[in-house]
Amino acid sequence: MNYEEAVKELENILSALEGGDISLDEALKLFEKSVELSKVCFEKLKQTEGKVEIIKKQLDEITIKPFDDIEN
Repeated sequence: MNYEEAVKELENILSALEGGDISLDEALKLFEKSVELSKVCFEKLKQTEGKVEIIKKQLDEITIKPFDDIEN
């Protein structure tokens, strides 16, 4: 499951819980599912953060030479 799918499912769960037309048992099941989906989202964000840090480090290693220093 990707991040966007997990967030969409979390939104659906929130709507169901806010609606109030579900039993306590169903609400508990939805809450448990939301915890699992939240873990998926946090893990995806953590992975993305790591990738961004790698890219930032690569950008920091780039050196810019003045135009005059470029050989013809």
